[in-house]
Amino acid sequence: MTEKIEKSDAEWRAELAPDQYRVLRQHGTEPAFTGAYWATKDKGRYLCAGCGAELFASAHKYDSGSGWPSFWQPAADAAVETDTDASHGMVRTEVHCARCGSHLGHVFPDGPRPTGERYCINSLSLKFEPDE
Repeated sequence: MTEKIEKSDAEWRAELAPDQYRVLRQHGTEPAFTGAYWATKDKGRYLCAGCGAELFASAHKYDSGSGWPSFWQPAADAAVETDTDASHGMVRTEVHCARCGSHLGHVFPDGPRPTGERYCINSLSLKFEPDE
């Protein structure tokens, strides 16, 4: 099991850009079709912008039409954790980094086979590392 990373609010604010802090630590979102990775088709790995943990692989990315990077599964089951999010008058399943707890986005049960899941993730929550 990977060791959890815990930092103070001041440490997170110092390390993250303001828009990243809003998404990763305050559970915000970026507008659809504006993030750096929603249309990326390059091969590589998607890492947590907060701690660098590997979260998703380009092999599991697909165009859901939602305007956010979408994946049908995480890189490993233990890479992400979920919680119930009842904000904004909806009940959704929030996805966060298992290592540092950063908010990534939400997972929905309307994705492609084989999982049927759509991990709808904010680009601001990710760093892309292309294959060499």
